[in-house]
Amino acid sequence: MAEMLSSLVERRHPKSMDEYDRVLREVIQEFMLVGLWRGKFFEHAAFYGGTALRLLYGLDHFSEDLDFSLLTPSDVFSFEKYFGFLAAELAAIGLEATFEEKSKKSAVDSAFMKTNTRQALITIGLSPRMVSIIPNNRRIKIKFKADTQPPPGFSTEVRTILEPLPIGIRAYTPACLFASKFHVVLARAWGNRVKGRDWYDLVFFVRRGIPLDLPYLRTRLEASGVNGIGLVDVKDAAALLHEKIALLDIESAKRDVLPFVADRASVEVWSKEFFHGLADRLTACRH
Repeated sequence: MAEMLSSLVERRHPKSMDEYDRVLREVIQEFMLVGLWRGKFFEHAAFYGGTALRLLYGLDHFSEDLDFSLLTPSDVFSFEKYFGFLAAELAAIGLEATFEEKSKKSAVDSAFMKTNTRQALITIGLSPRMVSIIPNNRRIKIKFKADTQPPPGFSTEVRTILEPLPIGIRAYTPACLFASKFHVVLARAWGNRVKGRDWYDLVFFVRRGIPLDLPYLRTRLEASGVNGIGLVDVKDAAALLHEKIALLDIESAKRDVLPFVADRASVEVWSKEFFHGLADRLTACRH
């Protein structure tokens, strides 16, 4: 099984230690999904967010976390019952991992997987001499979290991933993923910080012709305290986006996303005019 880990890493053609680190994270994410599947996690939850977009729908930028939403709200959900499945899956490919659940202070239940970076690099076949530049205490750390009180109204589908092995993963439909990301773009309040990856994802949805699920967008906006009552049609959604674009710091957005993408040219085209044009191309689902 360690050979499978090595093969999946090498197939992505990493060229530097930083790239090896990032590719390892992504492959470990895939094995973690298999572990959750073995624990029947996807009978109770759906995958969404940037990593779902990348692994299930082909988004071309790396995403750090695994985001899930329970299908039915729960006050007692805990990731701890799945730690054994996750640990066993990673142990089978030669990785010794530890898991820790954060103290629950909100409706989002969070946990972390940690494994030694140097040992992981040696496991995939790099020599100890090559990885000696990596501090021995450096860890690959992956956060995974679940919304235990999700706003209602989202739709899901089962998507198949073929590697590390064919399994079915329940995930938000593309239209609901778009509504979720659109909500984040409108509601995220980071002051002067801009998460360019949100805007990159927005481009992905529009470029693919994926429509917005407007009823679900309204629900998410209202759940976060943003008035979505006036959101009647796609023109209303576009108007909200135009307002957000007018305040967008384009250069900050570029700086945030560039470390996560391979093709810098896809970001260099960004401007307020570019995003205003994007907003005018929004479509919505027919319900």
